[in-house]
Amino acid sequence: MNSLFLWRLTLDFLAAGLLLIGLSYWWLGDTVHEVAGTGMFVLLIAHNLFNRRWYGAAFRTRRDARGTLNVGATLLLLTAMFTLLVTSAVISNTLTKWIPHRPSFTVRQLHVFAAYWALVIVAIHLGCRWPMIMGVARTLCRISTPSKVRTLGLRIVAAAVALHGLRSWFALGLGTRLTMQVSLDWWNFEDSVTGFFVHCVAIAGLCIAATYYAMRWRKTSYLSR
Repeated sequence: MNSLFLWRLTLDFLAAGLLLIGLSYWWLGDTVHEVAGTGMFVLLIAHNLFNRRWYGAAFRTRRDARGTLNVGATLLLLTAMFTLLVTSAVISNTLTKWIPHRPSFTVRQLHVFAAYWALVIVAIHLGCRWPMIMGVARTLCRISTPSKVRTLGLRIVAAAVALHGLRSWFALGLGTRLTMQVSLDWWNFEDSVTGFFVHCVAIAGLCIAATYYAMRWRKTSYLSR
């Protein structure tokens, strides 16, 4: 397997990890939050530079449902990240404090709105690319033959993660975040730090599984016509 491809994939997952760190603002505070966000944007720029040819062919290539969803998710993710970048510059208390600004409550709320949508869209994007990611995992683990037992086990794990993701959706009040509603119900990091990250990963797992199996079901339905 191409070592450059693996390196790029590692950077992509590192960027996703920095997004999770950024979501834990009420635990880490301004400085770590802004440094993590800056690192994420640097990696996002690198990701887009590596994949610049994809953008040239994005609207010229005929795609199936999975490819179309992937294009849509990518464009929505770029929109969310641009919103995060602009609002970050406005509300920053550390890295851009030399810029005179008076951030309003609406700007801060928009920042949170974009951040949690980024979490969901990143997961959908991963769901679209999940066959490729599983292929990489099989190669790294040197798995060359199919196994019904292994497949069943992985599906049980996926179902368990998705069910926990549903619980986590309500535990983090994601509905209010994604609809930009005013809420003072934030996660209490004094009770649990690990719990917050487990909930975020479970939500991502829910969106990945939903995307992957929805696309698989659609493909199966189309081929059975």
